[in-house]
Amino acid sequence: MNQAAQPFLFGDEPWISVFDGNPTASTLYDRHYSRSPRAIGDPGVAGPGEKMVLLTPCARALFVWRVFISKDPTAANEDVNCAIFRNEGAGRASELIRAAMALAWARWPGRRLYTYVNPRRVRSTNPGCCFKAAGWRVCGITKTRRLLIQEVRS
Repeated sequence: MNQAAQPFLFGDEPWISVFDGNPTASTLYDRHYSRSPRAIGDPGVAGPGEKMVLLTPCARALFVWRVFISKDPTAANEDVNCAIFRNEGAGRASELIRAAMALAWARWPGRRLYTYVNPRRVRSTNPGCCFKAAGWRVCGITKTRRLLIQEVRS
């Protein structure tokens, strides 16, 4: 990625909040295994609902929190979903996740945080290990796509 595409070159905080549609966020999302097709020309990454899109200052990691009405019966409408986490060398994944958790709980205090991990699409023999290292636990498997459901509570 060239430096012209990187919006931030310096910073002490692990995450910087950006707008959905940020070109760097969109580029990172395009390389995430869960990327879903978007309308042509739509740079958005978070989808509908209340959202928080985060980039690291070095622009090598993306984290997206989202509150939306889910079809998943295990998710309550007030739960906060980690829709995307991609780390391309911005630091230890579990530390980035913990920092993102703090931001989520600052905005949505006391809410359950959850995510889905596709064990067939990650290279790890321990799918979701970076979330587990950050204090998350596997709490189920989705019925249709057999995704691992991981959660953490404040």
